[in-house]
Formats: sequence, structure tokens, C-alpha cells
Amino acid sequence: MHTSSPKTRILLADDHAILRAGLKLLLDAQPDLTVVGEASNGARALALAEDLQPDLILLDLTMPGLGGLEVLRTLQEVAPSSRVLVLTMHDDESYLRQALALGAAGYVVKKAVDSELLNAIRAIMRGERYVHSAMMDKLLNLEAAGTTDSHIVNGSKPDPWDILSRREVDVLRLVALGHTNSEIAEQLAISVKTVETYRARGMEKLGLTTRAQLVRDALARGLLDET
Repeated sequence: MHTSSPKTRILLADDHAILRAGLKLLLDAQPDLTVVGEASNGARALALAEDLQPDLILLDLTMPGLGGLEVLRTLQEVAPSSRVLVLTMHDDESYLRQALALGAAGYVVKKAVDSELLNAIRAIMRGERYVHSAMMDKLLNLEAAGTTDSHIVNGSKPDPWDILSRREVDVLRLVALGHTNSEIAEQLAISVKTVETYRARGMEKLGLTTRAQLVRDALARGLLDET
């Protein structure tokens, strides 16, 4: 009997109820997507993210109480396997830079057409990063100025190491150096389960299956030479 692939589970975090309702209609109409929760403020977004562990969080930056950037800072701890796509009215490079630095996997402005939002969600779930087409010039300016080291693309697959979060790099480097999950958890002050999540997700993004492959890759990049 044929079984379909599991749907991408999405948490909506936006304080505008009408926008959330429209997004839910759009996403639930897709065969591969489903909305599993809605939050109207940052604190609720964090609570639901921890409880639901969604595959993807569609996150507004401007919400009552905890703003989106503050939520991003905490999401890595409460929902480390959830990817985050920022959906915002802000189209300036300052917000873009901060969101990417805090681990967002994508950045789309609210004026984006529905098809671009869907493309962004699916690209992120393939392990890519995605920046709204209107923001690409700003992104290039950031990279030229050296303010971001993320190679983020719109519509093409990036270098695997460049789509790793800082924490994923930290964990994989320690794995390559021979540390156990327990030792890594102690060094980074996170749980063993969180280490396992970062390790598995990082290896998947790199397309690696063994520690030996990871060691070769890390050596080639000079990651094991750092003190």
C-alpha cells in the first residue's frame, strides 16, 4: 500500500489574525504542508514551538512583548530541529542581517506573492536557505561588506557547509575531534538530546554518513586547526 510522505508541520507566529487566517488557508491547501499551531505573540510562539516541535516556524519580527528577533535567540534551545522562515514587513538590511545571524533559514517580506512564500518553505525544508528576491541586492551588499558569512541563494543549492548554523558547526567540529555526545553537551552547556539533533541535522545537510567522512571534510576546511 502506498503511503504519502509526511507533511511539513508549520507553526504560524504573527500578531495579525487576518494574515494568519489567510496563511493557514494557503498552507493547508498544499498537499505537503499543514499548520499545526498559531501564536499571536513571541512568548506564545516559544511555548508552542517547545510543545509542538514543528518542522518550520513562520515568524513575524514585530509582535507584542517578545519580538521576533528575541524569539529567534531562544528557539535554538527550545526547538533546535525547527527551521525558521522570517515573514516580515521589514525590507531593510539591518533586520535581514540580524535575522540571519540569529539562525533564520530564510527571509521573505510580506509583499511576496504566495508562490514565492511556498517556494521559500520548500527550499528551506530541502536544507537550503532562501532570501526574498527583493532582498537579494541587500544580501549581496552584506556579503561584500563582510557582515555575513552565509552563502544564501534564491533558487539554487548552496555550499553545504554554508547552510550550517553556528551551533551545528560547533557540534560537528567537536565530533570530528573525537568528543562524545556527552562531552560535547557539557562543553556547550546543552543537553545530549540537543547535541544529537545538531549532529544528525548537520550530517544530513553535508550529505555525510560516517565520522571518518566528517573528519576529512573538517580537515579540508581547516576547522580542526582552530584552537
